[in-house]
Amino acid sequence: MKKMKIKGVEYPCRVTMGAMVRFKRESGKDIREVDQQDVDLMLLFVWCCVKSACNADGVDFDLPFDRFVDMLEPEDFTEFFGEVQGETQKKTVNTPMK
Repeated sequence: MKKMKIKGVEYPCRVTMGAMVRFKRESGKDIREVDQQDVDLMLLFVWCCVKSACNADGVDFDLPFDRFVDMLEPEDFTEFFGEVQGETQKKTVNTPMK
């Protein structure tokens, strides 16, 4: 997902190295260790992705985590992970075998 709309405002949203580092600092866990059924941690990862993408793109983003999740729609959450999974599959399919 290139953008995520929250209360009418579009923010950049993508997985970055900064998002993974931010997530580990916030949660104490590596994203690869997280059970995908743990909604709290998955939402924290989305917040980290938005916060990191905004930081990288020079976009103001000052929503604390609790406020962010209060305003996030379930469809946004589902769409984000659907696109992340699609990108991962695309990279796996397009990666030449050695």
